[in-house]
Amino acid sequence: MNQLQDLLNDSLIRTKHVENAAIISIQERKVCASTFGFNVPPENALNLVYSFYKNLLQVRREGLYFKEKYYKCVRADEDSIYLHNPDGGLIVVKTKTFILVATYRVGMYPSVCVEAVEKLGERNVCT
Repeated sequence: MNQLQDLLNDSLIRTKHVENAAIISIQERKVCASTFGFNVPPENALNLVYSFYKNLLQVRREGLYFKEKYYKCVRADEDSIYLHNPDGGLIVVKTKTFILVATYRVGMYPSVCVEAVEKLGERNVCT
């Protein structure tokens, strides 16, 4: 397990608020690290990258499909998107170099993703 996977587990999974998480390189448009068993298909990774740069207004209005589930947008700004469906939620946080995507169950607190982003800082995540 690499350092990024350790950080995802330590900063997110152990809080019990986040179920799964992955880090996507914006420049390379691919997943760099993910928690065990969380597979983000390449088309979903691309969709999340483009959501911030080309489709943020559309995501606000129409929501987003991720891993064949529909999520309604609760809040979106230039650095984060909060979405939910009856089963749980999805949070997507962007920095200059990467996007962190995480799923959470209903009643959990997705704000722990922001803390993980602060810990990741501006590292070169795809090493």
